[in-house]
Amino acid sequence: MRIVVTGGAGFIGSALVLRLVADGHDVVTVDALTYAANPASLAPLAGNPRHRLVEADICDAPRMRAVLSEARPDAVMHLAAESHVDRSITGPAAFVRTNVLGTQAMIDAARAWHATLDGEARARFRFLHVSTDEVFGSLGAEGFFTEETRYDPRSPYSASKAASDHLVRAAGETWGLPILISNCSNNYGPRQFPEKLIPLMILNALEGKPLPVYGDGLNVRDWIHVEDHAAALVGILERGAPGHTYCVGARSERTNIQVVRALCAIMDRLHPAGAPHDRLVSFVADRPGHDRRYAIDSTKVETAIGWAPKRSFEQALEDTVAWYLANEGWWRPIREGRYQGERLGLVQAR
Repeated sequence: MRIVVTGGAGFIGSALVLRLVADGHDVVTVDALTYAANPASLAPLAGNPRHRLVEADICDAPRMRAVLSEARPDAVMHLAAESHVDRSITGPAAFVRTNVLGTQAMIDAARAWHATLDGEARARFRFLHVSTDEVFGSLGAEGFFTEETRYDPRSPYSASKAASDHLVRAAGETWGLPILISNCSNNYGPRQFPEKLIPLMILNALEGKPLPVYGDGLNVRDWIHVEDHAAALVGILERGAPGHTYCVGARSERTNIQVVRALCAIMDRLHPAGAPHDRLVSFVADRPGHDRRYAIDSTKVETAIGWAPKRSFEQALEDTVAWYLANEGWWRPIREGRYQGERLGLVQAR
């Protein structure tokens, strides 16, 4: 297929683009190359005729129409988004702009392109919108998110993603755009921007800096390796039913403190010069409005799409640590430039 991937120079996007090209698809990556994007993540595709990177802002509606007209895609996989909860607390407007207005611009561009198609090309076209389980809010000690879970976003980030989900779903109902939506749990793996929990803890531990754990450390997340997620997205694109939503998770619930202590144990083995790394753990003021627990029931994507995660959390976490230790050239420019590991999302008392 010919596929346009928005946000393809980001963490999940680059894993997806690498997989699509390896599978023999022709891919046009659209990315504004904002702070969290890194063209180095796509370096393995340098010179590959199956891939092209277009630096462009998804909020530029005329440009998006032109990109789709030129690329003539069989599908659009829309991943471009502002994604860090802490940053959304500090500056929510950027999240509304990219996640809401940008998604509408992509819908409009996809509708315009879809209207030019007929026959088999029209029947084949798909618009896959990639979202998050955070739109569902916070779970108690029991239960799981499913495709029928009521939306209850609690942060500016999750509210903006909930709005984008609703816009995409409305585009399917109102104009007949053949849409698909996925809602995924927390991703981890190589090439993740180090503001997120796992890479931040790895690099802080490597540098002997404190490992800040929010609140009591007992907030629960359901973790999935980014390459398992990419495989699920390809399966949803190829076999998903238009108009349907698919929740994607790996049934790997862990508290934040469990993840951090597991990382410390791995660092003790792989980088013993700094051991014991758990001496660096520091409990800090909690994130405002911090959701207590996320967990996904992925039965639908497993049965309808035939997907299942291939990686165990323990081994994939160790592989992730090893990747960061071996790829200083990827993260060092970030750490010395646009993000040094500072705390984001603090709310000042008035």
